[in-house]
Amino acid sequence: MHIHIEDLQELEFPALLAEIAPFAFSPKTAERIMNLQPLPLETAEIQLKKTAEYLTSFESANAIPFHEYEDIEQEIKVMTIENFRLENAGFIKIKNITEQIGKLQKFFPTLADTFPNLLEEVRILEFRKEIIDKIDKVFNRFGEVKSEASPELKTLRTEIQHARKTIDENFGRALAAYASGEMLDDIRETVIEDQRVLAVKSAYKKRIPGRTLGISKTGSITYIQPESVVKHYFKLRENEEAEKKEVDKILRKLTAEIAEFQPQLADYQQYIFGLDLVRAKAKFAEKIHGILPKINRHKTMRLVNAFHPLLFIRNLEEKKKIFPQSLTFTEHNRIICISGPNAGGKSITLKTVGILQLMIQSGILVPVHPKSEMFFFDKIMTDIGDNQSIENHLSTYSSRLKKMSGIIREADAGTLLLIDEFGTGSDPELGGALAESFLEFFYGKKSFAIITTHYTNIKLVIEALPNAQNAAMLFDEKTLEPLYKLEIGQAGSSFTFEVAEKNKIPQFIIRSAKKKVEKDVVNLDKTIVKLQQEKFEVEKLKSNLAETRDSVEDKRDNLQKLNEQLQQKLFNFQKLYEEEHRKLQFGNKIEGFIDSYINGKARKDVVTDFVKILEQEKFRKIGTDTTESKRLQVIKRKITQQLKQQDVREKIAETHEKIEEKTKKERAVWLKPGQRVRISGSTSVGTIEKIEKNKVTVNYGTFKTQIDAGELERI
Repeated sequence: MHIHIEDLQELEFPALLAEIAPFAFSPKTAERIMNLQPLPLETAEIQLKKTAEYLTSFESANAIPFHEYEDIEQEIKVMTIENFRLENAGFIKIKNITEQIGKLQKFFPTLADTFPNLLEEVRILEFRKEIIDKIDKVFNRFGEVKSEASPELKTLRTEIQHARKTIDENFGRALAAYASGEMLDDIRETVIEDQRVLAVKSAYKKRIPGRTLGISKTGSITYIQPESVVKHYFKLRENEEAEKKEVDKILRKLTAEIAEFQPQLADYQQYIFGLDLVRAKAKFAEKIHGILPKINRHKTMRLVNAFHPLLFIRNLEEKKKIFPQSLTFTEHNRIICISGPNAGGKSITLKTVGILQLMIQSGILVPVHPKSEMFFFDKIMTDIGDNQSIENHLSTYSSRLKKMSGIIREADAGTLLLIDEFGTGSDPELGGALAESFLEFFYGKKSFAIITTHYTNIKLVIEALPNAQNAAMLFDEKTLEPLYKLEIGQAGSSFTFEVAEKNKIPQFIIRSAKKKVEKDVVNLDKTIVKLQQEKFEVEKLKSNLAETRDSVEDKRDNLQKLNEQLQQKLFNFQKLYEEEHRKLQFGNKIEGFIDSYINGKARKDVVTDFVKILEQEKFRKIGTDTTESKRLQVIKRKITQQLKQQDVREKIAETHEKIEEKTKKERAVWLKPGQRVRISGSTSVGTIEKIEKNKVTVNYGTFKTQIDAGELERI
């Protein structure tokens, strides 16, 4: 993508990057963020996906194991120098970065569906655990060289420890021996050059054998190292020098061993820098509620509830409301001309589109609604604000014309133009005519553009172009307060005289100004104002109607659910009623048997009648219709044989169709209003009242019910 530095500054892109940079762990990553530029489509899309994946880790329990680090770029550069030795801290930094790579390579595969792009990037790294093992063999957890790093070092450190212990013991005995007399000063001892010495009164210095290390400023005290300590001290110093040489030897060897992994370490460092960048962008996206919208390959942009990120941050800090904007760009709607009074949000809307486009093409998530769509431009060119050049002695208008000249040379179908106060700076009539020509040129080049203007002739030209649209920043006509809402499809009024009146400009001056302006222009502006206000009221009414419609639909759905529940309850009640009625009839029959038995009927006859009742009940419950059962068995065998010979699904479908057709024909003959019917398995008889599609309303006298036709039996 091509964009000039001046255009980046006009869109406040450096200020945006300055908001992202503090989220980086490394100063080098922060510097890299400050130098971000728009990227090719494929590269930017990968960056966007990785950032979006990292962002999800903040919103879930899947925290990525990545934390602050120190870079190893300097160590990588010098480790291959022959006989070079890295410092202790350098080895620890190398170990820490290598451990991070190991943790990340274990983490991402466990959540491959959540972090596919981050996984792909870390997977290609060659993890070498030997780096950690070699460093751990030499260093302890405090970053100090272990005594076990070599046998020589262990021996030397043992001797050093022994020498120090001997020195302390001998010095203590000497101090005790001389402390009882008057030869020592009141302070008794002190430390010079990291050595304990006796503070001897100078008058007695020849009485104490040893090595003199100094005299006090007054000369009254001589500092003497006792003779019993001297030889052990020199042995200590000799061993300490040997220790330094052995440590140096160990670290030079370790440096040479680690240098063999320089290519892998270089890859680790670049990967960590890249992940740091992705994390910083994800943290910024979390702050501004940024998301990854749909990225189109075709030229369609739909911004839904888009926020200017810097304004979002500032208003959030100041607890002010911020108003999002929505607009659409397609090949059939390439130019949007925004008009309306000053301080209504025209320039902010224009800058919002520009900075969001720079963000998405630089791999930064944008604060828009998830239903938004964007595509990539080849160029972004701007002309925003006061471009007066003091150095070149150019006026504002001359400077803008010079910039417009450059835009004309470079504009094409892949260009997004953002021009504020289009055509201003010169004679309104002549400047407006020149602006018309510019507009027609850009339209002919099929460039995409957002322009803001107060010129009526520009609004009229836009209205005449099929692939261009007027838009307005809405204002409340009564209060003259901006509503900060972009309305596509109509031109806006500048509210010139209304704003002047609100700011207490005398009426006689306003009336005089109105007389000086052509009547048609004033009437047109009034018409625009009226239309704008009416459209705002219509939109408000439309919104209220939509809310009412949604409320009515919700109520209708609730009533439908309630009706279904009542129907089900009615059906259940009917079933219960029939069951109770059947039990009552059965009880009456039992009562009849009892009466018959009491009245002298033979016990055998009563039992016979009772068994008949039991058989009837058994038949009712298990449905043992022998003839029907045999017929179904025959059909089942035939179907089984056919399924073995033909395609299963086709045969089932054909059988269903025949059964359904037969059922419909049979039902059509007798299923009509007035027919007496009962529900299958039920004893209650009702009358068909009406038939609607496959639903039949049956009247039982005391109540009605609606049921599927297939569940009814003819009486």
